[in-house]
Amino acid sequence: MPDPSPTSRGGARPGAGRKPGFGRYGEPTQPLRLPITALPTVRAWLSARALVAGGEGALTLTTAPSVLPLPLYGARIAAGFPSPADDDLEGTLDLNEHLVAHPASTFFVRVQGESMTGAGIHNGDLLVVDRALEARSGSIVVAVVDGELTVKRLRIEGERVWLMAENPAYPPLEIHDGMELFIWGVVAHAVRSF
Repeated sequence: MPDPSPTSRGGARPGAGRKPGFGRYGEPTQPLRLPITALPTVRAWLSARALVAGGEGALTLTTAPSVLPLPLYGARIAAGFPSPADDDLEGTLDLNEHLVAHPASTFFVRVQGESMTGAGIHNGDLLVVDRALEARSGSIVVAVVDGELTVKRLRIEGERVWLMAENPAYPPLEIHDGMELFIWGVVAHAVRSF
């Protein structure tokens, strides 16, 4: 019986394996590392979208936002002294048109904590996060730092980057070499229930 040599068995073989572009998506894929605590949020976001063919066969995530036009009254509400009521109906308003500029790249996330109260973002608020917006210095962003999901104001000065809280009880977090920082998106709106 011949002795199997290390070169005759195992290892990669030229031409073996699944060919790029022949899998489920018709194009090469890439794994993505996520913190375990973020999986429910990402799964919920993906389940609300569908894979559809884009330009030149590329697949993109998209969703058809539900339309819910509600009455919009022309009268403005006084925040100072009361004024007589005005029953003039101006038309209808769909919040998707005002809160979701890029449906395929927008997701919602609920806030936990008090670090952003100075920016008007409170515990339990619902954030409308747009991944199509460019994260610039001064933007409020949803970020993952070393596997932890957070919402903070992005501050960039030259090569230095910080995530700033909007509450003096929370110190700024400077991003140093060796730390992982992923910007998930820019906060476009905050929705609060009373």
